[in-house]
Amino acid sequence: MQPERCGPADDGGAVLAGGTDMHLFDSVDMTEGSPVKQIVRFTIPMLLGNIAQQLYNTVDSIIVGRFVGDNALAAVGSAGPILNLMFVLFMGISVGASIMVSQYFGARQREDLSKTIGSCIVLTGIASVIIMIIGPLCTRPLLHLLNTPESIVDWCTSYLIIIFLGIAGGGYYNILSGVLRGLGDSVSALIYLLVATGLNIVLDYVFVAKFGMGVAGVAWATIIAQFVSAVLSILKLTRMTSIFDFRLEYLRPKSRYSRSLIRLGIPSGVTQAIFSMSMIVVQSLTNSFGEMFIAANVLVMRIDGFVMLPAFSFGTAMTTFAGQNIGAGKMDRVISGARRGTLTAMGVSAVITVLILVFGRGLMGVFTQTEALIDLSYRMMRIMSVGYIVMEVTQCLSGIMRGAGDTVTPMWISIVTSIALRIPLAYGLVALSKTPELPQGDCAMMFISMLISWTIGACITFVMYKIGRWKGKSVVA
Repeated sequence: MQPERCGPADDGGAVLAGGTDMHLFDSVDMTEGSPVKQIVRFTIPMLLGNIAQQLYNTVDSIIVGRFVGDNALAAVGSAGPILNLMFVLFMGISVGASIMVSQYFGARQREDLSKTIGSCIVLTGIASVIIMIIGPLCTRPLLHLLNTPESIVDWCTSYLIIIFLGIAGGGYYNILSGVLRGLGDSVSALIYLLVATGLNIVLDYVFVAKFGMGVAGVAWATIIAQFVSAVLSILKLTRMTSIFDFRLEYLRPKSRYSRSLIRLGIPSGVTQAIFSMSMIVVQSLTNSFGEMFIAANVLVMRIDGFVMLPAFSFGTAMTTFAGQNIGAGKMDRVISGARRGTLTAMGVSAVITVLILVFGRGLMGVFTQTEALIDLSYRMMRIMSVGYIVMEVTQCLSGIMRGAGDTVTPMWISIVTSIALRIPLAYGLVALSKTPELPQGDCAMMFISMLISWTIGACITFVMYKIGRWKGKSVVA
């Protein structure tokens, strides 16, 4: 029996190849038209969405820094690596979902697409329950293991426990936005995220500035906003019945699709876990420099998050582009899009990096009025700036490999760069920089080690892409 094909679009659906012009909220068929135009068209909403996502953390930091203090700012930042580690289950499922959905969408296999989306929803619920149980139990022991200063441990603990107990909202949004992206719809995910971000900003101010809830208020604002974005994503999927079937029978776990999601998602989840664990290990070294450097690190990471957004956005767009075109059997189009898309991404990142360097010090002043903290943060930011363009190579080409179904190669590259390079470099360079004037070492070495590992990682990624083993990893027969 031939697989059931995706039918023509109706309201909220996709216009497939050969159909009429696509509307703003339709899914995008990336198997036709100019590859670079399709990639950029898909990337722009992704970039805006990632900016909105970054605003979650940025607004948290601004409000906490202004209304609670620098120690509270350090507390929110120190909680980040632990939160990211616990979130890897969702990250893995989301990547697996985007790969499978994009390939089945490109191949027009409606039945497989429907079962894949149903399996995503079930697995997300299971992952939510696991994190709700494990997260609160591990929080305080992990904070002590990381040598988190006692002055901020209680704030970190309360923040993390609240986030973990409300993790389902953020988990479902991340998974369902991955599904929407696989279908070529990056606009809907953007709209829902903008709504959630606006709500998060309002609730941050009300809970922290008006009600005096401190760090806990920031956590409550975040989980409420994420729950709203998850509900909106579910409602969108229920209106996309021209592309797939959203019925109860597809919400029963299907072993074939669940295994494929896990097989594709585990390497991506492991990649994120490795990155988060390396951040946790390095966080212990960061904490040894005291509260001032911890707070400076938080400020740098907030700005860094914005500068890195083009890389992450183009990388995600490449995953969908590769998935749809490989599903459609258009490998030559994948190769062309990879080359032109990567060069475009590098140009965009170069422009944004220059802007950040010019206006970076002023941006640091938004978070704090402490001059010493601003000076230290901007010094670290200038060191990292050189590496942002090479990160485009890593993210774009890794996105192509993932979209093809090869999530293992990017995982091994992450292991090499994050574990074998970053951690030894950070500890080694700090140790070598110790002097009587700097008994703890030069904190700048923390960021120099990151720059070196990024550059080497980009070189390895390019080599593995050219070798081309990813070309035979498709999940679509």
